Amino acid sequence: MIVLFLGIPVVFSLGFTSIFVIAIERGIADIPFAAIAQRLIYGINNFPILAIPCFLLAGKLMNEAGVTVRIFRFANSLVGHLPGGLGHANVVASVIFSGMSGSAIGDIVAMGPIEIKAMREAGFPHKFSVAITAASSLIGPIIPPSIPMVFYGVLAGVSIGSLFIGGIIPGLLMAVSLMVWVYVKAKRHNYPQGELSLAEMWESFKEAFVPLGTPVILIGGIWVGVFTPTEAAAAAVVYVVVMGIGNRSLTLARFIPILRETVRETAILLFILACGSLYGWMMVRLRVPYVLLDLFISTISSPMMVIIILVLFFLFMGCFLSVVVIINITVPIITPILAQYGIDPLYFGVIAIVTLMIGVLTPPFGNVLFALTLISGLSFEDVVKAILPPIIPILVVVVLLILFPPLITFLPKLALGMR
Repeated sequence: MIVLFLGIPVVFSLGFTSIFVIAIERGIADIPFAAIAQRLIYGINNFPILAIPCFLLAGKLMNEAGVTVRIFRFANSLVGHLPGGLGHANVVASVIFSGMSGSAIGDIVAMGPIEIKAMREAGFPHKFSVAITAASSLIGPIIPPSIPMVFYGVLAGVSIGSLFIGGIIPGLLMAVSLMVWVYVKAKRHNYPQGELSLAEMWESFKEAFVPLGTPVILIGGIWVGVFTPTEAAAAAVVYVVVMGIGNRSLTLARFIPILRETVRETAILLFILACGSLYGWMMVRLRVPYVLLDLFISTISSPMMVIIILVLFFLFMGCFLSVVVIINITVPIITPILAQYGIDPLYFGVIAIVTLMIGVLTPPFGNVLFALTLISGLSFEDVVKAILPPIIPILVVVVLLILFPPLITFLPKLALGMR
């Protein structure tokens, strides 16, 4: 943590800390560089990790194919007639796009400018537009696909497919809670609302029909067992490429730069995962998880109290580190604790990721804050003030998930029983 706060990049902080501790333990002359190299490779030598570049590529190709405007128009035709109509459309569009992107920042970059511009032109307060755009982006990594869930599943040994399916109800609950917040705000401040038009709904549906096939392929294929999450991600890429070529929005001249961006971002994520694996191995060698486990056992008897403590810890850590980094650092440590208290790692994993996503909206280092500052033209301070109120509905969802585990585990069990 000290190295991170000194401003050294995360990946080097994890790697250098691990090597430094091993050097202290064994001496500089006896550092096992071969074992370190093997551990780095082992950390990413895992078939499910192939889903990461596929999800990144599919999301970028979706942006290039120009589907965001069609998705937002379709969402608006569905719920735009409600009080605060475009605010509800903002949320529904994020739910749809979450089945294509898998990241909050991807939602902000792709949908944010369109949503904020439309809401401003319709007469919504600028800060409200920014607030609901930010909050709805959190749904992206909860409803599958989800890059954080891939990381958690690999490190915790949990089925990624089950994590994906387990995120569906929590993601929809987040959407409902935000729509309730929009409704209350709209009624109180008399925000604009549109009119229900079945003709517009049909026309917008026809425009969005092909892009809507992407989440159907991802979620449906995983649900019925046709695809593994990795295979579903690859199938989604093929589908999006065919769609882009079909509507002439994707050319070879654009495909190459997108592929280059995907390779660069994948390399960064996998390097973090590799160094996180080394860090976890070092922590296990030092018996840190077992020391913490003994501390928990000696002071806490209730599994519910363990969950509450870990959730509060994640809320705090989310203010300073990215979701992927926190998962890499903490999962090897908390996995034995979850096992000791009989806490389902699938159930806790979804709770942890929903909790950690709140961190992307909290100062001082929430990456969505900086993206929205650029997109909206507001100052950083104004963005922070705007987004704090809609965090409350998300926290309510976290509490519901803690109190009612079937909200997470019901669909994975149902999907397993249908296969």
